[in-house]
Amino acid sequence: MAEPVPMVDYLILDERPHLRATLCSDCGATYFDRRNACAHCGGTSFSHQDVPTQGTLISFSIVHHAAPGIPTPFVAGIVDCDGTAARGNIINTPPDPEHVTLGMKVRLATYSLGEKAGVEAIGYGFEPA
Repeated sequence: MAEPVPMVDYLILDERPHLRATLCSDCGATYFDRRNACAHCGGTSFSHQDVPTQGTLISFSIVHHAAPGIPTPFVAGIVDCDGTAARGNIINTPPDPEHVTLGMKVRLATYSLGEKAGVEAIGYGFEPA
């Protein structure tokens, strides 16, 4: 059995997969990457915060042209997860305006990106709730 490895450090693979944001201790700004300083206030103290796995789609684009090898169309979206904006593709639904709408409720979903040398890369997206 392949060892699952998340495609990004902020995807936590446990019994309930979720995203973990970096939180500025001074102003509360959230980020999904490592920071040396807060882009909002300049603070240098950070903690981590688990992000809710359900949210609301607040922006999206149906992508028809992408880099070679990337299947299109797909939906790139921004999801409000109880005040934290998370970027991710909208998956497990047809990529068209009949199935993807602003305000729709979505939940975090993980999927395999492939396996090589006993390691399985795991990605994430959001699917209709």
